[in-house]
Amino acid sequence: MGGGNRWLRPEVYPLFAATGVAVGICAFQLIRNISGNPEVRVKKDNRAAGILENFAEGEKYSQHALRRFVRDRAPEIMPKLNSFFSDPK
Repeated sequence: MGGGNRWLRPEVYPLFAATGVAVGICAFQLIRNISGNPEVRVKKDNRAAGILENFAEGEKYSQHALRRFVRDRAPEIMPKLNSFFSDPK
């Protein structure tokens, strides 16, 4: 049990953080699709219904809160910084 050879080194913490964020995003998307996507049917009764013409439910799923929030915004991450360097005074 020497102190020189550690199994978990501090250099790998950012790698664990990045991997954890990626796994979290994947889990979020999986749960969102299973629970809310109108084209995904987990129960056998729902699968037997065939193709449903439920346009309102599909519109509700595709136009979620984040998409409605960014709909009328410019596609920039830092608009003030971009305008500072690109707009002439």
